[in-house]
Amino acid sequence: MNASGGPGAGGPDKSSGTGRPRDASRDVAILEATLSLLVEVGYEHLSMEAVAGRSRAAKTTIYRRYRDKAALVAAAVEHRSHATPPEPAADDLRENLLALVAWLAGQIAEQEIGLLGALFAGMRSDPRLAEEMRRILRRDEAAMTDQPLRKAIGRGEHLVPGAAELFAEVAPAVIVHRVVVAGEPCDQRFVEHLVDDILLPLLRGR
Repeated sequence: MNASGGPGAGGPDKSSGTGRPRDASRDVAILEATLSLLVEVGYEHLSMEAVAGRSRAAKTTIYRRYRDKAALVAAAVEHRSHATPPEPAADDLRENLLALVAWLAGQIAEQEIGLLGALFAGMRSDPRLAEEMRRILRRDEAAMTDQPLRKAIGRGEHLVPGAAELFAEVAPAVIVHRVVVAGEPCDQRFVEHLVDDILLPLLRGR
């Protein structure tokens, strides 16, 4: 995921206000410091001061880029995850879902469990963080499900209303449970089980 949004929407400012180009290395240092501290101390105890100290940036520099802690954390999450979902490569919904679920499982499995836990806890306690993360998730869910499901419908596949939202609600939840709660790998057998036994029946209403 790439960082998006302007200064009023939670994203970083594109200029420093001084007319000088932004220092990209400083941006990266700030975001990397935010991620490491988020894992170490959790969202509640994360502070702009701590990020400034870890990144060796002035606190005023951070506030010029991000209006609050929630915007900073959301930008750091987008900085960490920048992969794009696979393009539909087959004229078969099952094959495309297998590729999509395998990709999604890999993306989730690559996340540190400590980071996921910190984000979940932060979303429960801070409505601003929940708002920022849901913005990111809605955008990514649309990018992930639009092409394969739209192509399937175009080929005459009969899917239930709200199929994209249903996929986005169920697939990540099952994968997170597999990775975080069960502590099991998302191997090919699991991917096929998720697609054949859960997703396809749900999406087709059977």
